[in-house]
Amino acid sequence: MENKKFKAMLVEETGERIFSRKITQRSLDELPQGEVLVKVLNSSLNYKDALSASGNKGVTRKFPHTPGIDAAGIVEQSVISDFKPGDKVIVTSYDLGMNTPGGFGEYIRVPGAWVVKLPDNLSIKESMVYGTAGFTAGMSVWYLSQIVKPDKGDILVTGATGGVGSLAVAILSKCGYSVTAVTGKMSEKQFLFDLGAKAVIDRNQASDTSGKPLLKARWAGVVDTVGGDILASAVKSTDQYGVVTCCGNAASPDLPLNVFPFILRGVSLIGIDSQNCPMDTRVQIWEKLAGDWKLSDMDSISKTISLDELDQNIELILKGQQKGRVVVDLAL
Repeated sequence: MENKKFKAMLVEETGERIFSRKITQRSLDELPQGEVLVKVLNSSLNYKDALSASGNKGVTRKFPHTPGIDAAGIVEQSVISDFKPGDKVIVTSYDLGMNTPGGFGEYIRVPGAWVVKLPDNLSIKESMVYGTAGFTAGMSVWYLSQIVKPDKGDILVTGATGGVGSLAVAILSKCGYSVTAVTGKMSEKQFLFDLGAKAVIDRNQASDTSGKPLLKARWAGVVDTVGGDILASAVKSTDQYGVVTCCGNAASPDLPLNVFPFILRGVSLIGIDSQNCPMDTRVQIWEKLAGDWKLSDMDSISKTISLDELDQNIELILKGQQKGRVVVDLAL
């Protein structure tokens, strides 16, 4: 079986800082050693995948490489008792799709410690509508909701048309929170209202450049996906004992901020590291995504593409022109 061929995206370094990608045939013996062999049925496209597929050495150091930080499918082989052939599983985070061949191929081989059994009430495809973006949104809601309850006031979500942001809007709304969505794509206001947002504001309205150490308290909590001035403004606008979660740096990795929101209003800033989330917490969040938080119309926030359509969608996400989630069906 080790010589079995399968379809996969392959990114190659053809010259100094020159990369190409193609859909080709790989074989199982090219996969790394691991405890669980999974036949991938669905994956999803994330910004990190687009960076890996473009040769970004900050994400992927070793080429040739198959990206895809998300994968869901069926266990084909397992050398550990935790999993058996036929089990439906999810694999996200850790090193998958970074330097370990990922979900843009029909097979992956990974350590058992990376694998989560698919929760009841969640299909393989639905798990990839969530993917890393949905799991990151879930982590953000998980930590925010420990302290901030729906009756405390409005929640701000930045980068709201992106994968993490759109799912955060939907999950928070499902949980009864009043959500204000921030976007640079005001043409997508209706998309955000359909997700459950109560208000939509332009990102320029969410970025304060006055230099004031504190701003008028507006938000009971914040799910930030972009960083930079927008995150700093959100922190300075958060009300007493509010919670701000931070998971991205698309606007900037820098945070122009002082200590006053923390020592005068007791604001908490919580970093979200979905890649290395402990397995016990990971399982609990997936159970919430499949249960109380499960969205009723997941097709409305996603589209499904084939491996052959990945290239054009990678370009869209790199240009910031993608909205919602992109599921990759390996059988198409």
